[in-house]
Formats: sequence, structure tokens, C-alpha cells
Amino acid sequence: YREAWDRDKTQISIPSDTPVMLQSKVNALNISNKHYQKAWDEAKAKSYDMRADAIPIKHAKASRDIASEYKYKETHEKQKGHYIGCRTAQEDPKLSWAARAMLLQNDRIYRKAYHDSKAQIHIPVDAMSVQAAKECQTLVSDVDYRHYLHQWTCLPDQNDVIHARKAYDLQSDNVYKSDLEWLRGIGWLTEGSVDVVKAKKAQELLNERLYRTRPDEMKFTSITDAPDIVQAK
Repeated sequence: YREAWDRDKTQISIPSDTPVMLQSKVNALNISNKHYQKAWDEAKAKSYDMRADAIPIKHAKASRDIASEYKYKETHEKQKGHYIGCRTAQEDPKLSWAARAMLLQNDRIYRKAYHDSKAQIHIPVDAMSVQAAKECQTLVSDVDYRHYLHQWTCLPDQNDVIHARKAYDLQSDNVYKSDLEWLRGIGWLTEGSVDVVKAKKAQELLNERLYRTRPDEMKFTSITDAPDIVQAK
């Protein structure tokens, strides 16, 4: 199937001056990397002369000096130790101010006077604040507020002591229940008690048999000439 085409495609010849061929040559030149860099390669092959005092060189050197940390600190390093007007650090106002600020910020030195004087405080025993504190402590003290009865000393024949004893005896549970001690262990029947009698009376009142009388148990004789009997007949 392809034999005729494979044989004919090697025998095709196109003139070189046709528009298609010219356009393809121009396109090949445009996309050629070698042709694109030809001028640059020729410029690189030639030698160049750049003087040291050229403007770009001076600009690069100035930028390098400005950006250099050594050049930036060169003036400061030269001025170290050459203070004018102050022979010592204590005479320099800035150094003195910095030292004073450091002392104020130091916590140990800030509290040194307090720690030295806190153990040397002397308060008179009769000072108003001390007396007020003592009175307040006496008022709020639980020991002074409470006075237990066994701490008091009273005569046994005083009226208030006798009255207190009688009140204690009345309030005492042992004395209150002492009259019931003889009842312990004694059997007791509920028959005849108040609650039992009250329950029986209530049962009798609520008993339907005792409250109502059945008609068949009543003995009576009907009147034969009563109007309702006559009417019924």
C-alpha cells in the first residue's frame, strides 16, 4: 500500500526560491539560538578596557564601603577612649546617670535599707495602736469569751446555785425518767388502755349493724283501713 509513496517521496524536488522555502529559512534564522547569540559571542571575543576611575566602578566601591560593617564602625572604634571634658567615668553625666539608674533598678540594693532596718523597730508597749490591738484581741479571743461553769467558785447555799441545781435536775434526762425505771421488765396488756377504749368506741359508732335496725326484725301490725293500703288494694 505504501510502496509507491515511499518510492516517490525521495524524488520530490522543490525550488529554493519559492515563498514557502524562503519563509522556512527566515523562521529557522529567528528560532536559531546560535544566530540569536551571535552578536554577544562576537562581543565576548573582543577585549574591553574599563578604567578604575569609571563612574560604575566608583559607585560600586562607595556602595561596598557603606554596606561594610567594618567601615560603618571605623569612626566609632577610633573615638573609643577619647572622651573630652571628663577625666573619670564618675564625672561623665551620662555614665553617672546610667549608674544611678542601674542602682535603682537593682532589687537587692533597693531593698537593702528595708532589710537592715526591719529588725531594729522598737514600739512602746503603751502606744495607742498596741493598746487597741490588745483590746481587740481580748474581744475576739475565744478563751476570754467563754467562762466554763467549773471554773467559777460559788457558795453551795446561794439561792442562784440552788435554783440552778433544781433546773438542772428538771432538765436532766436521767432525773426526768427516773420514775419509769421501776416499769422496766414489767409486762403490760393493752386491754383497758385509753387508745384501746377509744378504738372500741369508734368501732361501735361506725358499726352499721348497731346503727340501723333491719325491717324484718321489727314487730309491727299494719292498719288495714289506712288510705295507702286501701289505694293499693
